[in-house]
Amino acid sequence: MVLPEEGITLTEDMDVIEEENAPNKTYKLDFVRGRCRGFIDGREAMEQAVFKVLNTRRFAHLIYSEDYGFESLIGYEQLFVRGELPRRIEEALLQDDRITSIEDMTLEFIKDEAYISFTAKTVYGDVNVLRGVIPFV
Repeated sequence: MVLPEEGITLTEDMDVIEEENAPNKTYKLDFVRGRCRGFIDGREAMEQAVFKVLNTRRFAHLIYSEDYGFESLIGYEQLFVRGELPRRIEEALLQDDRITSIEDMTLEFIKDEAYISFTAKTVYGDVNVLRGVIPFV
């Protein structure tokens, strides 16, 4: 779609939609069956967006920009992962303008897996990621 870059005039009969009220409608993905199953909007769409970003390998798919996805930490030592994982999660998620901040992040290690929980503050409400497992060895 081509958007106009100049010559746009707002008149009184036009409605300007604030970002918080802008439609966020997208396909509802059924990750178990590998299908689209209707549509979702608002906070539910943001939950799916967070899940997709954290489960998509960054730089691995030509369909996504270089800013989309999560960089793997497989093969790194726990000390490095402890410092790097929160930064990489924030970097991956804050690329989306609808996500305003990442808060209350906790990190716990059990053997070769990192368990992380955090709250993503979005313009559509809070999205809680409760025990995301991220393998690193």
